[in-house]
Amino acid sequence: MPMIQVRDLTKRFARHTAVEGVNFEVGKGEIVGFLGPNGAGKTTTLRMLTGYLPPTSGSAEVAGFDMFRNSIGARRQIGYMPENVPLYHDMRVREFLKFRARLKGLSNRDARTRVNDVIETCSLGSVRRKMIKVLSKGYRQRVGLADALVHSPELLILDEPTNGLDPNQIRQIRELIKRLGETHTILLSTHILSEVEMTCGRVIIIDGGRIKAQDSPKNLVTNMRTAGKVLVEIAGDAAVVGAALSRLDHVKRVTHREAGGNWVAYEVLVESGTDARERIHELAAQYGWPLRSLLRRSATLEDVFVELTRRD
Repeated sequence: MPMIQVRDLTKRFARHTAVEGVNFEVGKGEIVGFLGPNGAGKTTTLRMLTGYLPPTSGSAEVAGFDMFRNSIGARRQIGYMPENVPLYHDMRVREFLKFRARLKGLSNRDARTRVNDVIETCSLGSVRRKMIKVLSKGYRQRVGLADALVHSPELLILDEPTNGLDPNQIRQIRELIKRLGETHTILLSTHILSEVEMTCGRVIIIDGGRIKAQDSPKNLVTNMRTAGKVLVEIAGDAAVVGAALSRLDHVKRVTHREAGGNWVAYEVLVESGTDARERIHELAAQYGWPLRSLLRRSATLEDVFVELTRRD
């Protein structure tokens, strides 16, 4: 049985349809990235999955519990960390987590045990007695994650868990999510696609309220007709060189920028599965253009994302 099973999920607000006919599954033990541009329907979908919003139509099950017929049973299986973590800033970390554990139905004894566990898991030991209002953004995110974990849920739903963090804090949260993925199913919404490639085994991309693609990051890059890029620096007239590069087979688009002196850096967008480096080298040799660098950049998950969601 899948941990999450969504069927024809739809949400309308007056005349606006935020989510329309969404279908997907998340298996037990998976870490799945849930991606989409702003306004795509990500957060609305997550709020329906966690019981914060009722759907207009469709169904969603979490660990076999129907979210809309047995909301309490489903919610007991979920640890939800929203994008803007709601915290009581005038409470101490340990006090807040125990309060949250009791709200989630744990006995006083179990609450103490679980609070100790999540403080250790989320590396909050050094701040456990501090007021939440004096914590850095990174530590507040950890407190929010500890809150999501305190009742031992099977499923974690994390909405932008690295929002507003610096690169070091992002790395720490990423490693924590990887560790949590060993014992939990995780549905992760984020705009940082490099994090998804390093963390998630599967990706779901939503845009305009509809699912555009779902597969492993590697398969999405391989199977989508996503263009690759060749980066080249050539000394010469930019208009002449750019026009010559554009005429090469399998070249889709050429852009350029000044690179200092007579050098111009070109970004050559090529069709998926092609490599124009040899032909560019031959072209430079034919016309006697000095060539300083020539390298290929393979398509990435970011390229797939842009291709599926761009408006132009």
